[in-house]
Amino acid sequence: MTILIMAQFNNVKKITLSPNGDLMRNISILLIGLCFVFCDTNSVNPDPAQQTVTDIDGNVYNVIRIGTQLWTVENWRSTKYNDGTAIPHVTDDSAWEMLTTPGYCYYNNATNADTIKKWGALYNWYVVAPTNPKQIAPSGWRVPTDAEWDTLRNYLITNGYNWDGTTTGNKIAKSMAAKMDWLNSTTTGTIGCNLSINNTSGFSALPGGVRVYDGSFYGQGGSGYWWSATEIDSSHACSRSLYCYDESLLRYLNYKSCGFSVRLVRE
Repeated sequence: MTILIMAQFNNVKKITLSPNGDLMRNISILLIGLCFVFCDTNSVNPDPAQQTVTDIDGNVYNVIRIGTQLWTVENWRSTKYNDGTAIPHVTDDSAWEMLTTPGYCYYNNATNADTIKKWGALYNWYVVAPTNPKQIAPSGWRVPTDAEWDTLRNYLITNGYNWDGTTTGNKIAKSMAAKMDWLNSTTTGTIGCNLSINNTSGFSALPGGVRVYDGSFYGQGGSGYWWSATEIDSSHACSRSLYCYDESLLRYLNYKSCGFSVRLVRE
């Protein structure tokens, strides 16, 4: 007799029981099969209960489980806080440079809907600051802290997502980067070298570029930056970055006035 067990989005396991075997042996085989399906903690799979999350504008984002965490797969692009209050949309370079309050924009002040959907918005840190009484994340979600980015990094390293299969050292950039839109590199192990083997983690990071503190745009195609909710001092906060010519998930301390992409993590 053969039993098919389905779990976690058509993850099908076939278990064959012996028609002439004793009852306890067949029960043991069945329990082992069930454990194989449900106890695989090193796999990267969506969570059956939370496949998507929707922002206040009605934009829908896919979600992926990586280790114990649930992450949004696309860059956030909401134009409002979760209470419906508009986030200031700042297009002028000089106005952006002077900001010490929340603001967002799109790379090169894009207006095309498909472009915005693909790359998401760029927010200064004041939007995502924990001290901001307005929250960009829906209930049950948050902008990841520096420690939560560490959790993601450490999981990927220790579970073999380094490009060379090792489990020490930070070489996880390729596993996080999407298979498209990154500039090419000839250096083995970097994001831009052979894009077809990128994104084994499913994080699907795109090189969305940044808006730097003086209001200018830089780096789309070559780099992506994502805010953390962790403040360093009155002028700086922590971010994470991927770069087409590098093999690592990078950590930086940046001016809060910079415009970076945002991902969310489940609380």
